[in-house]
Amino acid sequence: MTSTAMRIGLTLTACAALVVACSSSEKSGGTGQTPPKLAPLSAIGNGEGQLNLIAWAGYAENGSNDKTVDWVTPFEQKTGCKVNVKIGNTSDEMVQLMRTGQYDGVSASGDATLRLIYAGDVAPVNTSLVPSYATISSFLKDKSWNSVNGQMYGIPHGWGANLLMYNLDVVRDAPDSWGAVFDDAGKHKGKVTAYDSPIYIADAALYLSKTKPELGIKDPYSLKPEQLDAAVELLKKQRENVSEYWSDYTKEVQAFESGTSVIGTTWQVIANTIGTDNKVQVNTVLPKEGSTGWSDTWMVSAKAAHPNCMYKWMDWITSPEVNAQVAEYFGEAPAQTKACEHTSQKDFCDIYHATDEKYAALIHYWTTPQKQCVDGSGDGCTAYNEWVDKWQQIKG
Repeated sequence: MTSTAMRIGLTLTACAALVVACSSSEKSGGTGQTPPKLAPLSAIGNGEGQLNLIAWAGYAENGSNDKTVDWVTPFEQKTGCKVNVKIGNTSDEMVQLMRTGQYDGVSASGDATLRLIYAGDVAPVNTSLVPSYATISSFLKDKSWNSVNGQMYGIPHGWGANLLMYNLDVVRDAPDSWGAVFDDAGKHKGKVTAYDSPIYIADAALYLSKTKPELGIKDPYSLKPEQLDAAVELLKKQRENVSEYWSDYTKEVQAFESGTSVIGTTWQVIANTIGTDNKVQVNTVLPKEGSTGWSDTWMVSAKAAHPNCMYKWMDWITSPEVNAQVAEYFGEAPAQTKACEHTSQKDFCDIYHATDEKYAALIHYWTTPQKQCVDGSGDGCTAYNEWVDKWQQIKG
């Protein structure tokens, strides 16, 4: 991907095949122990002529933002499925949009997936109907954020790590630990930046799992009440040194280029953008404690009006050539292993560690916290709604 490629700030009748057995807890927000019983599509028929998607900006480009970037039009021409895209700006927004029942699918991150699964908003996926699935990286399959009891609920799309970025002219000690934005944040008081989401609590929990082992944190998304409180306390102390919380990546670019932020959590695409602009020199590192990160998954609505088109889309968007285009444009590692043969930037997959399983193992991918601990350790963990309440307290 080039730094100018992604423009995330731009605004942008086979339903019976999905058999839904609704339960009283279907809209419980993901607090149930098992998902509602839903049957995946058994065979793909003719497309229904239309497809309504919720997607992150940059995931479903049709040439309207950049005439040289278009993988939607070829899909429409091949399948006859007219694509309508609603941009989701946050995971919370995507969850709410999916619950309207007006969309066929969504490109969900791990802080949304389990909420959708346990509420019965998305259906299990028959991966045998998606040929591209066979060559998707194995370390993205059958994971806690995209499957339940061995049943996949989507097709992995792309992934990446939340990295530590710092201004080389200001931060001269080459930090290799998240302690630089937690315990040592006072060194850059008022110029630390952090990701603006309740899921960021997991970053603090990951750091504490390494620095305070007596807390017993094994998984940053499986926190007992006292463990959650410890992470919240650390984030409240960090708050005193934070210049800005960001969710729109262009905001962090501007903050680093203006000097209002000099260190904080980032994505590789942000560092690439800053580096190309040459206004400030930055470096990124995956700290010694490991990192949180994202693995996005295309999921099918349990109420999809156009499930055949949705399955055709999932195969298309994760096919080698198309997945390469999306990954380069968005700035993330492609899920499709064969995509690396088709990137225009020959070292792209090396930069993003696309098929590096050891690197991927250092990442704790966003997973929606549940009462039933997502690491399989039992119950008594804190659910996402509790994290939302705590996040509001942290930010004040």
